[in-house]
Amino acid sequence: VVTDVRFPRPLALFLSLVAFHVILGYSHRLFCFKSRFWAPGAAVLQPRGVCESRMGPVELLHMSVFSQSFSPCGRFLAAGNNYGEIALFSLSAALSPDATALSQKPVLTFTAHDGPVFSLLSNDSQLLSAGNGEISCWSWSELIKKNAKPLWTKRPNYKSSLEIPEINAMIVNPRDNSLVVGGGDNNIHILDLEHGVFKSVLQGHSDYIHCVSVREREAEILSGGEDGAVRMWDSRTGQSVHCVEIYKYESCARPQFGKWISCLTTDSDWMLCGGGPSLSLWHLRSLSPTSVFPLAGCQRQAAFYQDMILAVGEGPFVSHCLLGGEVKAQIPCTPQSLNTLQINANSTEHRVLTVGGSSDHIDVFTNLSYKTFSLSF
Repeated sequence: VVTDVRFPRPLALFLSLVAFHVILGYSHRLFCFKSRFWAPGAAVLQPRGVCESRMGPVELLHMSVFSQSFSPCGRFLAAGNNYGEIALFSLSAALSPDATALSQKPVLTFTAHDGPVFSLLSNDSQLLSAGNGEISCWSWSELIKKNAKPLWTKRPNYKSSLEIPEINAMIVNPRDNSLVVGGGDNNIHILDLEHGVFKSVLQGHSDYIHCVSVREREAEILSGGEDGAVRMWDSRTGQSVHCVEIYKYESCARPQFGKWISCLTTDSDWMLCGGGPSLSLWHLRSLSPTSVFPLAGCQRQAAFYQDMILAVGEGPFVSHCLLGGEVKAQIPCTPQSLNTLQINANSTEHRVLTVGGSSDHIDVFTNLSYKTFSLSF
């Protein structure tokens, strides 16, 4: 019986180095964030469909939550992670006076994509999810019944059948009931939701797109990308009508972080955007910045809320900013870095703020001043 195997010293050293690089490379891929830092193969793939999450401690340690969306009734929260999973949480159970630790776990977990779930979006009855090169549609009523069979899955018309660019952002344009999709092929694809076909492509960005927004009254689509530009498009003609390169404005520029635009949202004549450049508030009629927020690191998502701005990004906190540019408060969170922020406006009874990032935990705020509890995969 062989009880001890010894390799020659040079061979043993070589094998040790190989093992170290394999482990190091795998760990590096698991820490990736969205398309900017994502390397293919980081996800643990499972057959699509309903499953109990079988994540071990290592997978949970390296989990990131990229996307969230509330159900139309406001009683459920869907969250997508870097392993291609979507988890469904019952807010009514988690917020109940009789809630237990089990109430903060998913009522349903299923694998939706062969790779990270970069974006989630709800309409009146459906949940839309986006991953690498595809969009899937799920019925909310069926998900609540724990039936996770997609209604359809569609791929934009890419130049090559071998091309699988990630889809980073989606938003519904109520003006014509279309889905605006932006991602890794540098283009915006418009999906006609009524007929289920991609009807147009908006071309102009020179690098991949991180975020999209819509100004319904002005019939405009806005997009922000890795190239540092915010482009404004006429949704009727598909033509680019304005292009603002945020990093070229001295008050916004932060060359040490780059020029990429990672977050973008609008409210009437106002736009909020940031990323490499500082988070800033812009008046869209004059196309000029009115406030620049002195937040450290890159902001990944921001939202208008009442008379404030809420922002998350690098750092374990939600920033509360006043419209004039002052940072009013920074509220501690569980994840050390945050990717997604959502406010539940679909239910007054379950009106909460939820944030997720580099953790398997999603923090829930019933009061903006402090974290109430955490949901977890």
